[in-house]
Amino acid sequence: MNNISDTPEKTGECIELKYLVNGDNFTSAGEASVDVKRALRELGFDAAIIRRIAIAMYEGEINMVIHAEGGEATVNIFPDKIEIILADKGPGIADIELAMQEGYSTAPDNIRALGFGAGMGLPNMKRYSDEFDIESVIGEGTTVRMVIYTDKD
Repeated sequence: MNNISDTPEKTGECIELKYLVNGDNFTSAGEASVDVKRALRELGFDAAIIRRIAIAMYEGEINMVIHAEGGEATVNIFPDKIEIILADKGPGIADIELAMQEGYSTAPDNIRALGFGAGMGLPNMKRYSDEFDIESVIGEGTTVRMVIYTDKD
């Protein structure tokens, strides 16, 4: 498991989960989103909310594996929202506006041959989030912040 916390940290009303996403390892890509999905189910979140979070987070994990040799995923679980922060030290995104267009991809052919790199990662992350922010610096990395609001009391 990639969870770098032995147990979720409780900070006030927040539960924090942290994961290392291994680069170039498609076998383990998605483990963090599966673990988050399990944790949210145990906490009683709505299945539709869990689905949105799992899709957005999985797309981010795959992007970190394909483009950035991995990174770190932090998931902050609040009663009214889930915040996902994906940070990597990859090459950065030269043109974020272009990268956000459906179908645009810089994935190499060998990655596309595996069925990844269709250019839907960032658009899907935004589509399934209520708030979406991306910051990228060439040569330093990219940080994506997504927030999904919940109906949980």
